[in-house]
Amino acid sequence: MALPGRDGGPARAGRRITVMDVGGTTLRVGAFDAGAGGLLPGVRRTPVDGLARFPGEPVEALQRRVVEQIAREAGRPGVAGSDGLCVAFAGPVDRDGAVRGAPTVWGGGGGVLPLGELLAARLPVPVLVVNDLTAAAWRYGAASPEPFCLLTISSGIGNKVFRGGEVLLDDEGHGGELGHWTYDRSPDAPPCDCGGRGHLGALASGRGVLAAVRRAALADPAGYARSALGGLPEPGNPAIAAAVRAGDPFATEVLRGTLVPLAAAIGGVFASIGIRRYVLMGGFALAVGERYRELLAAELVRQGCFGLTDAEAGAMVVLGADDDDHGLIGAGLLMDRRLGAAAREVAV
Repeated sequence: MALPGRDGGPARAGRRITVMDVGGTTLRVGAFDAGAGGLLPGVRRTPVDGLARFPGEPVEALQRRVVEQIAREAGRPGVAGSDGLCVAFAGPVDRDGAVRGAPTVWGGGGGVLPLGELLAARLPVPVLVVNDLTAAAWRYGAASPEPFCLLTISSGIGNKVFRGGEVLLDDEGHGGELGHWTYDRSPDAPPCDCGGRGHLGALASGRGVLAAVRRAALADPAGYARSALGGLPEPGNPAIAAAVRAGDPFATEVLRGTLVPLAAAIGGVFASIGIRRYVLMGGFALAVGERYRELLAAELVRQGCFGLTDAEAGAMVVLGADDDDHGLIGAGLLMDRRLGAAAREVAV
C-alpha cells in the first residue's frame, strides 16, 4: 500500500478548511487547502487543557476547558474565515459529533459531550467532529483501495479499520477502541486511564511501556543499572525509544514483552475479518521506528496467524508517515469530501 506524503493524496481545488487534532496531551491546529495541495505549513501545537495539564479536576470542568480551548483556537487570526472546521478527537465519537468518552483527555467517567453541537452553536462555519483515528485513516484510505487497519501507539492505543472506502463504525461510534480490549484479567493488572485494568493501552501504549520499564527496573535493578536508562534520573519515552533504537538489551526486552498483547490483538483482528495490512503510527511507535516494526513482526510470527505463512504474517505491519500530521491531513480530506457532497446535494 502506497503511503501518501504530507498532502495525503490528490487535492481538489477550492476549499480551505480549519483542521484540529485533539490528543491526550497536545492540540494541533492548522489549515488544509485542497487547492494548494493539502496541509499548509505553520501548524500550531499547544498543550490540551485536559487531564495532563489539570490533574485532579472533575471531568465536567475538564470538558468545559477543552470546549473553550477548541472554540478559542478556531477563532484565532489566520484560522478563522475558513470554509469549515473538522476536529479529530481522541475518543469514541458518534455520528452526530458527540464524544462518548475520552480517558486520555479527561479521564474515566463523565457524560456524553455533544462537542459538535456545542461548537456549531458558537462558530459561523460547518463543523464536523470525528474520532482522531477515523480522520487519520482517511489520510491513507483516500489514496488506496486496499483494506487496512490503522494502529496508533502513543499515550494510548487505538485502531480503525478502513474497508470499502469507509471507516467501519456503528452509529454510536463503537469500533476502533482496541486499546480498551482487556488482555490481562488478573486483579493486579496495570490500570488504564479509563479506570479499568489490564487493557491493551495500559500494557502496550507509550505510557504502558514506561510503566513496564519502571516495573522491570524494580524487579531487575542490576540489569537496569547496566542499561542506557540506568544513569538517567527519570527516563521517559524519548529515552526508552532511543535506547531501543541503539540496541540496549534491557529496554529492548521490556518493549518486546509489551508487544505480546499487541500482536495478540492484531492476530484477533486478522482472524475475525481478514485484514492483512496494519499501518503503525503514533508518537511512541514512530519514535522507535523500524525496530518497533521488526519486533512486532517477529512477535506476530512467533504467535502465528491462522492460514498465513511466517513470511506473510511478518509482512502485515508497515510504518506510517513519520510525522504527527495524520489526523490533520485526514480531517481535511474527509471534511472536503463532506462539503463537496453537501454542495452537490444543494445543486441538485
